[in-house]
Amino acid sequence: MTEDLKQQLKKKLEATKVEVEAELKKIADKDPEVAGDYDTRFPDMGSMQSSDENAFQFAEYERTLPIEHALELRLQAVNQALNKIKQGTYGTCEICNEPIEKKRLDIYPDVKTCMKCKTVGHRGKI
Repeated sequence: MTEDLKQQLKKKLEATKVEVEAELKKIADKDPEVAGDYDTRFPDMGSMQSSDENAFQFAEYERTLPIEHALELRLQAVNQALNKIKQGTYGTCEICNEPIEKKRLDIYPDVKTCMKCKTVGHRGKI
């Protein structure tokens, strides 16, 4: 992989990180005790609200939980890819240690495996 390509993909990853963090901030707060963890904001179920309003807010909270989880996983994958760039191991398949295809990295810059290993049926974001 050329240094130019690596820098392009790094910029793409950094932009994705900013976007994901912005989306997380809309629905969650960073957990001060666990690095990289966010907690979906629980609605204020004040006594001045009707039970219908409380039910709506709780339903909204339940709807937001899986979104927050998916965003956390995406942020984790992006941070791992950025760390691999720093370590000099970026673009290498985690299973077979062969280079990941450029086209694949262009589409999924935080991908962990090459197409050959993806099609073998390995689990996770591949």
